[in-house]
Amino acid sequence: MFLGSKHCPRCGTAVGQVAAADLPARNCPRCKLEMKAITLVDTALRECERCAGIWVDVAAFDKICADREHQAAVLGAASPAPTHAATDAVNTISYIPCPECSQLMNRINFARCSGVIVDVCKGHGTWFDRNELSRIVEFIHGGGLDAARGREKAELDEARRQLQQERTMQQGRESAILGVDYDDHRLVGIASAGHLIKMLLG
Repeated sequence: MFLGSKHCPRCGTAVGQVAAADLPARNCPRCKLEMKAITLVDTALRECERCAGIWVDVAAFDKICADREHQAAVLGAASPAPTHAATDAVNTISYIPCPECSQLMNRINFARCSGVIVDVCKGHGTWFDRNELSRIVEFIHGGGLDAARGREKAELDEARRQLQQERTMQQGRESAILGVDYDDHRLVGIASAGHLIKMLLG
């Protein structure tokens, strides 16, 4: 979208209103500068004005993934271009610290198939380099998240089916072994009973 646009020229979504948010100060994990706290719809997040990266906590990101209004706000909020060129670190593989706990975050392919590699601290949130959050929202709008969840469900169902099949085969083997033992003991019991009857009658 062009700066100053009120609606997306492609889908007609209104530009989300960006307001300041009251959040504790946190530094950008790449630039080490304090990030600006903003609110989109009712979701608070932090944005680095230098590299245009975005830090979103766990609850806020879950809300964005689930709510189309929040997705529209992410796509519709026209941010100013960064005042400085993004650092080369964005274009190279590097592990960055979580702004909350300072531990190095894990790099994951969102939904395992989106092609968007994001930095995640499981307990605190997700770091998105410039345009990554918008790319993920586009991926969700295109049905990518639903498709990924469908594949995961199919994989789980197949794993359950295989496990059940293995259990059934194992039970069959155990039943076969126990069945032989049971028959042997029954034959011995019949023979002993016959011998006892002969002794009593004899």
